[in-house]
Amino acid sequence: MALLDRLRALLSRKKPGHLVGARRPSAVSRPADAPREDALRARLIEDPNDIEAFKALAELVRRRAAGVGPADPLTAEQLPPDVRRASDLAVWALAEEIAGNPRAWYALVELGRLSLENDHEGAMRRLAGACERENTGRALAESIKMLREAGQPGEALGLGVGHWAPKDNIVEAGRQVVLAAIEAGRPMDARRHLRELSTSRDQAGAAAAVTELEPLVAEAEVGHGV
Repeated sequence: MALLDRLRALLSRKKPGHLVGARRPSAVSRPADAPREDALRARLIEDPNDIEAFKALAELVRRRAAGVGPADPLTAEQLPPDVRRASDLAVWALAEEIAGNPRAWYALVELGRLSLENDHEGAMRRLAGACERENTGRALAESIKMLREAGQPGEALGLGVGHWAPKDNIVEAGRQVVLAAIEAGRPMDARRHLRELSTSRDQAGAAAAVTELEPLVAEAEVGHGV
């Protein structure tokens, strides 16, 4: 009985944070793209928020799950629904695995994207969790951008208002907040956030962003009779 208890404990033991993302031992023969997968996983062990590595690995596991070659943007949407579902589940499993590292925030953004349609509340919790794990504003910028691209600028603006620190966050976070306000039809908020953006410690970056955004805000104000 004691032996069974020890086996259960070993099987249920959590993987240390610094090993999250490493390939699990398997008796199945290694696929041809295994060396590339191993290289990408090694990068994610070093930096769980290496966005380029995560996207490349996600594409690899997506193709493997779908049983297709490299993605073709002209045919990707023509995959049968069950194949698309399988590939999404493969990426979900990868993101959930990487998110087990307490330093990982980008995987939470990806989980938010994948769950946005079917579990909106859960998706927003995951995005908020990503922003709480990261204090420079990178996670916030990525989260707002994702929500904007999903056609939810109002949710993006709400997330930004709740987590943006104008002086301390990267300029891109503030830029995304202003764009979300414009797209949400909130020109007065956009103008206020544009002023807040100018208080960033990165004065050069903020000045460039303000120059870019000013005409967009002004156009939104005219369009709404402000």
